[in-house]
Amino acid sequence: MEVPQHRRSARAAALVGVGLMAAVDEVVFHQILGWHHFYDLGTPAAALLSDGVLHAAELVLLVAGGFLLADLARDRVLDRAAAWGGALTGAGAFQVFDGLVNHKVLGVHQVRYGVDLLAYDVAWNAAGLVLLAAGLLVLRGARRRSRDARDDGPAP
Repeated sequence: MEVPQHRRSARAAALVGVGLMAAVDEVVFHQILGWHHFYDLGTPAAALLSDGVLHAAELVLLVAGGFLLADLARDRVLDRAAAWGGALTGAGAFQVFDGLVNHKVLGVHQVRYGVDLLAYDVAWNAAGLVLLAAGLLVLRGARRRSRDARDDGPAP
């Protein structure tokens, strides 16, 4: 039996997590609610173009991560716990990066306009931190189980 590949599983799934969270952001906040675009500092055409570029990037991440996970599963080395941890960590990292860097440092867009931002910023970043913390906890447990399984394996 092959030994599950912890790091590769986590990294492949992190791509899926980032792509999935970018898709949720784009679909819910850009398209359905219309609260912001990826780049709000230019013309409406530039905002729409930036959303298209974000959509293309999220699709590339989802497809690439999906193929990498399928490859690991085919080779019977997918560490499912590490993959879940990687997906949650990737999603949380995207959310926190977006909330801190894109919203606050670069100012390319805000969560919403015409309202007091504090509650929105706190909710946005708290959601990302919860996902990130959950992912890191799952990864820690998966890493421990992976290490224990290697230590308990047959002697060479």
